[in-house]
Amino acid sequence: MTLHENDMTPEKALLVGVDLGEYDFEESLDELGELARSAGAEVLAAVTQKKDRPDIATCVGSGRLEEISEYCSQNDVDLVIFDCELSPTQIRNIEKATDTRTIDRTMLILDIFANNATTSEGKLQVELAMLRYLMNRLTGKGIEMSRQGGQGGIGARRGPGESKLETDRRHIRRRVHYLKEQLDEIEKRRHLTRRRRTKENIQTVAIVGYTNAGKSTLMNALTDAGLLAENKLFATLDSTSRSLKLPSGRNVLLIDTVGFIRKLPHHLVEAFKSTLEDATTADTILNICDISSPEAHVHLEVTDKILKELGADTDMVIPVFNKCDLAESPELFGYPNAVKISAAKKEGLDALLEAVENRLPQTTKKVHLLIPFPKVAVAAKIRGEGQLISEEYIEEGLLVEAVVPLTLLHELEEFEVVDG
Repeated sequence: MTLHENDMTPEKALLVGVDLGEYDFEESLDELGELARSAGAEVLAAVTQKKDRPDIATCVGSGRLEEISEYCSQNDVDLVIFDCELSPTQIRNIEKATDTRTIDRTMLILDIFANNATTSEGKLQVELAMLRYLMNRLTGKGIEMSRQGGQGGIGARRGPGESKLETDRRHIRRRVHYLKEQLDEIEKRRHLTRRRRTKENIQTVAIVGYTNAGKSTLMNALTDAGLLAENKLFATLDSTSRSLKLPSGRNVLLIDTVGFIRKLPHHLVEAFKSTLEDATTADTILNICDISSPEAHVHLEVTDKILKELGADTDMVIPVFNKCDLAESPELFGYPNAVKISAAKKEGLDALLEAVENRLPQTTKKVHLLIPFPKVAVAAKIRGEGQLISEEYIEEGLLVEAVVPLTLLHELEEFEVVDG
């Protein structure tokens, strides 16, 4: 018997963009191409049109739609991807005119998330986002809808845990309710974890930033976390936390988060809100940016905007310019306090750790204590909650030098606390 390996043939994709003058159109279309390639598609070409407003029926004009149809027919295009959000009616009309499956930017991002989520929480979050997006789009029997039950492909991927996409609204509502209950339980556990960190005086540092800025590479460089680090958009989705030792010897918890992107689908932000709260409630936030990208300033602004929308304290944000080794002359873009690094080459990490140390709220204090013998048992509490530097028994009692949490200071006042 001869075994043959099945080769997965990439779907041939045509990109379509409508320039409404609202943002950097060319950069957005280039990013759409990167998203398509991250999803496994082969991008053949891009069709563009400048309009004051999108056509209600087909987004693009009738003449441009004929060009798209002709190109799809001549080049065996499998998928048309629009760089905007399409209505169900627009998708149905475009597919009817081109006889080619059509998706929009949001559907493409949802597909990438569905493919890359690995943890149970990540899968639940992605499925919830997908179902919420589909709730108001269950109309018509176009190519996009009719193929969901039988054929796969980019933009038609099942939500994790679903054997097939149900088009019955009541079923989807029940499924959404179930997913929200599951995520609520996870959020309760996450909230308890946050409370325990606060009680135990564990400070957190979150890494946020535009997708593919090098967050996982930085996490690996600082903690040897062993995370997947690929040159693809949204290569990793699931948040990871690792212990990080600062120059002073203080340990903090470093948290990696999902990447941001311009026009990030609202459904995804809502679904990942509990995960993103790990970043917004962190004591310090590292906004990492690929400084070698010509869109670096936009990426920083997008991340800043999303952090503000999530309620993060932007005063605790440290801009981090990554990939400085690839940039000819890194500019600061109005961020004079930015730290320049190369996570891949592990350059500038000492300066970054020093910046983190300086930005973190002070929660400990170095003290000298003289504890009388009758109360020497308090030293055990110092060992348990603080860091003992030295101890020496003298005639008057126990002489201690230690770093203790501020919450413990009031219990030590009677032992003549002296600043170290």
